[in-house]
Amino acid sequence: MNKVNFFLICTIMLFISSCASRPSSIAASYVSHEKYMDYSCTQLATKMGDARGELQKYSDMQNSKANMDAGTVFFVLIPASKLSGDHEGDVAKWKGEVEAINTAQEKLKCK
Repeated sequence: MNKVNFFLICTIMLFISSCASRPSSIAASYVSHEKYMDYSCTQLATKMGDARGELQKYSDMQNSKANMDAGTVFFVLIPASKLSGDHEGDVAKWKGEVEAINTAQEKLKCK
C-alpha cells in the first residue's frame, strides 16, 4: 500500500471515529436520588414523565446528529457535529435524572 492510500485511509478512520454517538451508547451522568426523596409518589411520577420526555427529545436530536454525521463524512469527510456540536451531554444528564427518579421511587416504595 502506498503512502497516499495509507494516509487517506487513516484520515477517513479518524473522521469516522469522531462522529456523534448514538444515544444507546451514551452512559448516564450521576444524579443523586436524594434530591427527590422529599417528593410524593405522585410528584415523582410526574417528574419521571417529564424526564423521560426530555430524554426522548434529546435522544431524537442526538440520533439526527449521528445520522447527519454519517452523511457528511461520506460526502465531505468531516462530521457535521464537530462543527455544530451534539447533544451527548443532554442525553447523559436526562438518563441520570431518570435513574435518580427511579431510585427515589423504589426507596419510597412508590411502585
